[in-house]
Amino acid sequence: MKLSPKSSRKDLLYPLAGIIIFLLVWQLVASFLINKEWLLPTPGAVIVAFGENLPLIWHHSLYTLAEAGLGMILAVIVSLGIALLMALSPAIKKTLYPLLLGSQMVPIIVLAPLFIIWFGYGTLPKVLVVILICFFPMTINILAGLNAADNETLSFYRSMGMNDKQLFRMIRLPLALPHFFSGLRISAVYSVMGAVIGEWLGAQAGLGLMLIRAQNAFNLPLVFAAILAIIIWSALIFGLVKIAESRCLKWRKYLNDEK
Repeated sequence: MKLSPKSSRKDLLYPLAGIIIFLLVWQLVASFLINKEWLLPTPGAVIVAFGENLPLIWHHSLYTLAEAGLGMILAVIVSLGIALLMALSPAIKKTLYPLLLGSQMVPIIVLAPLFIIWFGYGTLPKVLVVILICFFPMTINILAGLNAADNETLSFYRSMGMNDKQLFRMIRLPLALPHFFSGLRISAVYSVMGAVIGEWLGAQAGLGLMLIRAQNAFNLPLVFAAILAIIIWSALIFGLVKIAESRCLKWRKYLNDEK
C-alpha cells in the first residue's frame, strides 16, 4: 500500500510540531521563570554559542565520530559472530546468553574508568565503550531474525531438497536482515553517546572533553551547544542507517506495494 504525498507530509508535521512546542516551552521557562543564562540558557543563546564555536565543535566532533564509527563497525562484526554461533549451536547459546545479559547489567559508568586505567587515554577505551553499548541490541535482534523461520517453514523447504546450508543462506539470513537493521538503528543512536561517555571520563579531545571543560567554566550555552552537536551527529548516523536499510530491503517495499 503506497502512502500519498499528503499523508507523508502530515507525518512530518507531528515531530516538527513537537520540536516547536518543546522549544517554545524551553524559551518561556528560561526567559521568565529562571532568567539566568548560567543556569538555563535560551534556545537562541545555544544557537549563538553553537555558531560562535563551530570550528571548536567541528574539531572535537571529528574525534568523537571516529571513535563512534570504529566502535560501531567492530560492534557489528562482534554481534554477527556471536549471533551466528548462538543460532547454529543451542549449547553455545545457553553458554553465552547469561554472559550477554551480564555485560549489560554492569553500569557502563563503572567499566569506562577501568578501560582508561587499563588502556590509557587514547582511542581504544572509547571504542571499547561504544562496542559494549552497541553490540547487545544488535546481537539480540540478529539472533531473533535468524530464529524467525518457524519449524514448519524449514521443514517445507527441506522437503523441497534444501540442506541446512542452503536454508541458512536462502531463508534464515534474508529473514534476519530486517532485525539486523532494527538493532543497527538502536546502536546508531547509542554510538555517539558511548564515545562521549568514554571521553567524559578521560580524553585528549572529543565532544565529551568539550562538555567537561564548558561545564567546569560554567559556560552553559556551550554545554548545550555540545549537546546539540551530539544530537545532530546521532540523528545523521541514524539517517544513514535508515538509507542503507531502505536500499538493502527494497523487496519489502515491493511486497507492501502489492498489498
